[in-house]
Amino acid sequence: MKSGGGGKQNSKRGGTFSAARIATRVAELGRQISKASGGKRLDVVITLDRGFVFGADLIRHIDAPTVCHFVREDVRDVEQDGHARREVAFGSGPDVKGRDVLLVDAVLESGVTQEFLLRRLGENQPRSLRLAVLLDKPEQRKVALEPDYFGFRTASNGLWVGYGLAASNGMGRNGKDLSIKPLAGKR
Repeated sequence: MKSGGGGKQNSKRGGTFSAARIATRVAELGRQISKASGGKRLDVVITLDRGFVFGADLIRHIDAPTVCHFVREDVRDVEQDGHARREVAFGSGPDVKGRDVLLVDAVLESGVTQEFLLRRLGENQPRSLRLAVLLDKPEQRKVALEPDYFGFRTASNGLWVGYGLAASNGMGRNGKDLSIKPLAGKR
């Protein structure tokens, strides 16, 4: 993935991103992606559950033929030889051989999951493969991955809730604004 961010670097350590600010930024991203696609078909792969609201709004602003695919991650904690580890798996991905592909997710933190999914999609030999995220948290990164397009860059350790993102109890997903909630046990 190329470094960049597709425009302005928006930073917020806490607080809220309003629905109007989100809508403006998503429209800007759509224009940037449209320009980069040159009017060619774009296969958009949206991660479920976090990326669906952002993905739906984003494709409305892409001025090119789009085909939507959805992937759901299956995260499970397993114990092997007395050590706990987390496994991430995805079902079979779409056939994107020779196509221009945009992976859409809501939040890029460690990057481990997105890097894994990008590698899986790359095995199908797409013509191009890019990553768009609503929130980029580079301070949390554990792999060398930068989004091609991002809505907002944030240094927050908290949990963003609203605009399709839910708290651990499932609440807040349908909020129009994005607001930060402290993680349990952290201030």
